Amino acid sequence: MKVLFAGSPKPSANILRALNASSLDVVGVISQPDKRSKRNKQVEPSNVSAAAIELNLKLYRPLNIDEDFKKIISKIKFDFLLVAAYGKILPLWLLELPYVAPVNIHFSLLPKYRGASPIQAAILNGDINSGVTVMKMTERMDEGPIYSKYSVPIEVNDNKKTLEEKLTKKSIVIIENDLKNIFNKKLIPKEQDQKQVQYCSKITKLSGRVEFTKETSESIIKKFNAFYGWPGIFFERNNIAIKIHGIEPLDKFSNIKFSKDIKLLPSGLAFKTKDKPIVITHLQFPGKQIISSKDAINSYAEFFK
Repeated sequence: MKVLFAGSPKPSANILRALNASSLDVVGVISQPDKRSKRNKQVEPSNVSAAAIELNLKLYRPLNIDEDFKKIISKIKFDFLLVAAYGKILPLWLLELPYVAPVNIHFSLLPKYRGASPIQAAILNGDINSGVTVMKMTERMDEGPIYSKYSVPIEVNDNKKTLEEKLTKKSIVIIENDLKNIFNKKLIPKEQDQKQVQYCSKITKLSGRVEFTKETSESIIKKFNAFYGWPGIFFERNNIAIKIHGIEPLDKFSNIKFSKDIKLLPSGLAFKTKDKPIVITHLQFPGKQIISSKDAINSYAEFFK
């Protein structure tokens, strides 16, 4: 079976590596064009592009999925178009090219959490399970019929990174066999239950803003875990946005008495929330390194008073 793969981020690159090591034949890889890095300003390939180059696979990085690209990609013969977080809506002509089906790996239990941030949505909402859905792609995002679903438990301490790793591992385990079963018509796609549809919202940098006295301690912890890596969470004090890089467990600080919204403790900075206080252990001022709250208290004591 021949597979044309489309994806961009690190989890997709790991799926591609596993796919290439399987009995399936990866005939080509589509990924996002190289982008300029924010750190060193150099142009860098996506994780999937880097993996394709490493594996010596035929790589396509089109600026646009247009008629010029159609002329190129239409020359390839393949059974499946397998998409894992490519990052752009694919046109109908591309979805119609594979002999068998265009297949998408989606990190949620569809029809729950259609959209681009299903992992974050599951953590923010306190779900006990997430999962992987293998679906047939249609023109409309995440609305296609479902071949299979696999549940993955969400642990209390899971964050976006750890849950994404679990979902990626599950995808690697199941995808070769699923594609074979689809090919042999042992998996027949079933339409999604429209009554159960839920959408997840687009995440921006402002999504990570924390207003301590307006939010519960639990909601802040969920934000911290959901937005781990990017965009992260931050609070504003004296018109300065300060990133939060560490939060202590809540039960240690349930008896703290506040005269104001913040209290300096030997272990860090305690903040009053709508219910229980939380302690920030590590933070970062704009343009500065991440420091412990103890160091912040020593260096910025007047700032936090």
